[in-house]
Amino acid sequence: MSRIGKKPIQIPQGVTVRIDGRTLAAEGPKGKLRQELPAGITATVDNGSLMVARESDARQVRALHGLARALVQNMVTGVKDGFEKKLEIVGIGYRAQLQGKAIQLALGYSHPVVFPLPEGVTAEVDRQTAITLRGADKGLLGQTAANLRALRKPDPYKGKGIRYSGEVIRRKVGKKAGAK
Repeated sequence: MSRIGKKPIQIPQGVTVRIDGRTLAAEGPKGKLRQELPAGITATVDNGSLMVARESDARQVRALHGLARALVQNMVTGVKDGFEKKLEIVGIGYRAQLQGKAIQLALGYSHPVVFPLPEGVTAEVDRQTAITLRGADKGLLGQTAANLRALRKPDPYKGKGIRYSGEVIRRKVGKKAGAK
């Protein structure tokens, strides 16, 4: 039995959750999100809490029970408080600046890289080397941060590139000059 799937989700003040068949919709101060429940999973709302249950004990349904509950929990948390990811740019001449709904990056290429932000994700650039992404959808936010990081992954030899805040890059020793 899924331990995570059995836990009730508390619906905070200011958040409304509607169930329409297999679709769950949450609305709060940070936005609106919709989530389609997998086949075999049901949700019910009572007394300010939401329960995610499964219809059968089939292997596939059991595997999706905890996942569905976690996705719904992230959805409720996202519309209430929102999520944020911080990225750091390391390297001489590497910098970022905001251009409307896009981030323009100088990453050592012969041209500036323009990264358009998807709908629902906002960015803030501090001191040209720190990017803070914010949004209500945790999955979309994480994918956007991963796509941004993929533009120039951290180099294991010099440590240059875009990294998550607090990420530790394992450094490698380069060639030794004059070693025989």
